[in-house]
Amino acid sequence: MTIRVVLADDQEMVRMGFALILEAADGIEVVGQCGDGLAALEAIRQLRPDVALLDIRMPKLDGLAVTRQVSELTKVVIVTTFDHDEYVDTALEYGASGFLLKDSGPALLVAAIKAAASGDALISPELTVRLLQRTRAGGEVRNVPGVDDLTERELDVARLVARGRTNTEIAADLVIALGTVKSHLTSIQTRLGVRNRVEIAARMWESGQLQRHR
Repeated sequence: MTIRVVLADDQEMVRMGFALILEAADGIEVVGQCGDGLAALEAIRQLRPDVALLDIRMPKLDGLAVTRQVSELTKVVIVTTFDHDEYVDTALEYGASGFLLKDSGPALLVAAIKAAASGDALISPELTVRLLQRTRAGGEVRNVPGVDDLTERELDVARLVARGRTNTEIAADLVIALGTVKSHLTSIQTRLGVRNRVEIAARMWESGQLQRHR
């Protein structure tokens, strides 16, 4: 199935670059391009894309405001130059399924679109660690249901997810196949009762697994 994407950025060259990257990927079609937030809001409502790729700082309406209004209509991936913590927190609060920095590279951009379309979430690795550190800062280590049910290898995978590693990096770190990583992630999600890798990471930080294995 082709993933239909609307992308919005006030810089034309950036929009063109993103469109070229996404159109070159298998199974992705850019169905709309917008230069401001109001145009993006209208395009999303009319075209009903599978994923909206939104910049934060745009004229007329910023990407966070658009996210708040459309997150029930489509999956949203935020992409921005600015890695301010409050942007990440607000985007996730408003229902975004991904948050990338513009220098993340083509592979991560495509991966974020595909993850969002499949109901998963992907955040730039360096932002994931900061996000979970803020979530855990000063908090109590809790007994998180399902963590004790994870196998040793599943714990290895889950800890690396919590440290912001991609699937490819996890496979290399543990010297296992990429398909095996994906199988472990599916099992981990089932055991923990979570929907995506961001929630896996949250459970690991909450349970104190990251503090125990530095």
